Amino acid sequence: MILLQVQQVARYFGADTLFENVSLDVSDNSRIALVGRNGVGKSTLLKMIIGNESPDAGQITKKKGLTIGYLAQNTGLESDKTIYAEMLSVFERLQIMEKNLHEMEAKIADPGADHSSSEYSQLLNQYDQLLHDFKEQNGYGYEAEVRSVLHGFHFEQEDYDRKISSLSGGQKTRLALAKLLLEQRDLLILDEPTNHLDIDTLTWLEGYVQNYKGALLIVSHDRYFLDRIVNEVYEISHHHSSYYKGNYSAYIDQKAERLRQDWKNYEKQQAEISKLEDFVNKNLVRASTTKRAQSRRKQLEKMERLERPEGDEKGPHFKFTADSQSGNIVLTVKDAAIGYDGHIISSPINIDLRKNQVMAIVGPNGIGKSTLLKSVLGQIPFVKGSSEFGTNVKVGYYDQEQHNLHDKKNVLNELWDDHPTTPEKDIRSILGSFLFIGDDVSKVVHNLSGGEKARLLLTKLAMKHDNFLILDEPTNHLDIDSKEVLENAVMDFNGTVLFVSHDRYFINKVATCVLEIAPQGSTLYLGDYDYYLEKKAEQEEIAAAKSTAETPIENSSKEVSTGKVNYQQGKERQKQERKLKRSVEEFEQLVEKLDAQKNDLENQMSSPENYNDLEKMGELQAKLQEISKKLAEAEENWEQASMELEEFLA
Repeated sequence: MILLQVQQVARYFGADTLFENVSLDVSDNSRIALVGRNGVGKSTLLKMIIGNESPDAGQITKKKGLTIGYLAQNTGLESDKTIYAEMLSVFERLQIMEKNLHEMEAKIADPGADHSSSEYSQLLNQYDQLLHDFKEQNGYGYEAEVRSVLHGFHFEQEDYDRKISSLSGGQKTRLALAKLLLEQRDLLILDEPTNHLDIDTLTWLEGYVQNYKGALLIVSHDRYFLDRIVNEVYEISHHHSSYYKGNYSAYIDQKAERLRQDWKNYEKQQAEISKLEDFVNKNLVRASTTKRAQSRRKQLEKMERLERPEGDEKGPHFKFTADSQSGNIVLTVKDAAIGYDGHIISSPINIDLRKNQVMAIVGPNGIGKSTLLKSVLGQIPFVKGSSEFGTNVKVGYYDQEQHNLHDKKNVLNELWDDHPTTPEKDIRSILGSFLFIGDDVSKVVHNLSGGEKARLLLTKLAMKHDNFLILDEPTNHLDIDSKEVLENAVMDFNGTVLFVSHDRYFINKVATCVLEIAPQGSTLYLGDYDYYLEKKAEQEEIAAAKSTAETPIENSSKEVSTGKVNYQQGKERQKQERKLKRSVEEFEQLVEKLDAQKNDLENQMSSPENYNDLEKMGELQAKLQEISKKLAEAEENWEQASMELEEFLA
C-alpha cells in the first residue's frame, strides 16, 4: 500500500534551481535511502515531506491518517521530565487502559456485586474486550520495550531518574531517536541518525530498525548502516532524482553501470553529430548535394542532445604517494598502557605493524583509541610500556580535532607556507583537486566548514609524501563522494596506514587487519571489519559455551565428565536457539509476503475496471479467501514460534 508520493517536486531560489522533477514513492514496507552530495537538497525535501515547507512545483500526497516520525540532524529531546517518565509518556494510552482494567477488576471482585445482573454481565464483556485490546497492543510488554531501547542507547537503570534537561547534547539526540522508535509511527524519517553513535550502538540500532514495522526513509553518510537496512535508493543529482533497487552497494554498482551506458550513448551521439556536421559543412554550398545537406542540418536541429555525463558531480580527486620506502617493521608497541594522570584505560596493548599494512583500531567510545595514536606520536606519554618506529619511517598525521590548521591563514597560504618553493600555480592546481577552486583559496581557515577543513587537512597530508600515515577519524565531515575518493587513495597508497574510524564501511573497504582495544588490552584480527565481526561472534559463542560448562573445581573424574556434558549441552542450547530464531524470522517473512498479496487483491477488487465485472470479482474473491486462510495459518504459526522462543529464552 502506498503511504506517500512525491510527484515532480521542485525547489527554486530566484533563478537558481536546487532540484526539480523529483519523485519518490513510499509504501508501507519501504526501506529507502535518500542520497546525494552535500547541498543537493536532501534535508529540504524531507522538510517538504513532513509539511514544514511547501514545494515550488509538483505535489506531495499522503495516505489519510498517516503518522510520521521525523528526526532532524543533531536534534535533541527537550523535556523537564526524567528519562524513564518521558519514554513511558509514549504509552500513555496503554497506561490509561491499564488503570481502567484495574478499576474493572475491583468492581468484578466486589463481594456486593450482583453476578446475575445484566450490568455485571456487561462489565465482564467490557473487561474481556479491554483486556484483549491491552494484550494486542503489547500492554504487558511496553515497559520491557522501553528498558530494551534505553539499554540499546546506553541508558541503564541508574540513569532512569535523571532529568533530560541535565543531559549533554549527544545524550539528548540519542533519546530523541529512542522516543521515535518507541512511538512506532507509520513512516519514520531519519536525517543522519547515526551521528554521535558508537559502533556498539549502531549495531544494536541496525538490529532494531531491521524489524521496524513501519516504513523507513533515511538520509545517512553511514554506508554500512544503509547496506544493512535499505532495499531502495533515491539519489538527487543534476537537480533531479534517480531510482535504484537494492541496498547501498547495489546502488553503487548500478550507478557505475548506468554511467558507463550514459557515456556510451553520449559518445555515440557525439560521433553522429560530428559526422552530420562534417557532411553539412562540406556539402551545403554544392548544388548537387545541398538538399541532402539541408536535410542533415534539420536532423541536427531536431536532435535531442544528451548532456555530458557527470557534469556537476565532479568530486575531489587525489592520491597519497610516499617519496621514500620505510623498513619492513614500521611500528612496534610493547605491553603499553594508555590513560591519563596514571589512570589506566586499556592495557596491555601490543602492535607489530609491518610495511604496506592498513590497520584499523576499533573499540567503544572512551576506551582511548585517539589517545593511543597520540601516545604513539609522543604527544601523550604511555602510562607504561613503549613504542618505536622502524627504519626510515616518515609519519604524516591527520588530527580529527583539526589542530594542524592555522585559523587566521587563508587556504592558499595554509598550504604554500609549508611548501614555499612550489610555484603558486601548482599549489592552486593541487587545491583544485580537493575542490578549492577560484575564490575558495582566499577563504580564511576559521570560516571554513567542517568538510572544507577536512579536505584541506587531506591536501596538506597528500603534499608531504610520508610513508606512514596515522589517521584519526579521517571520514568525519566528509560527504560520501569524498569518502570514496579517500578510500581509493588509501588502497592505492604505497606506504603503511594506522587509523581510527567509526565508519565501518570505510574500515571494511581499506583495512587489512583490525586491532580491537578493550579495558583488558588489544586483540588483533587479520582481516577486514566483517571478518572481525565474524571472529568476535565465534569467540563469544565459545565463551558462552565454556561458561555453561563451568563446574566447581574438583579433581574427580565424575565432575570432569559433567563439565564435558555441560559444554555439549551449552552447544546444543545455542543450536536450538538459532533454530527457533530462524523459524520465527521465516514465518514473519511469510506473513509479510501474504499480507502484501492480500492488500494487492483488495486494491484490485476496489478498482473501477474490476468492480462491475462479476466474473473477475468472483475470481478475485476466491483468491482473497485462499490468501486470507494462508495468512491466518501463517500468523498462527508465527505466534506459536514466537511463544516457543520466548519460553526457551525465559
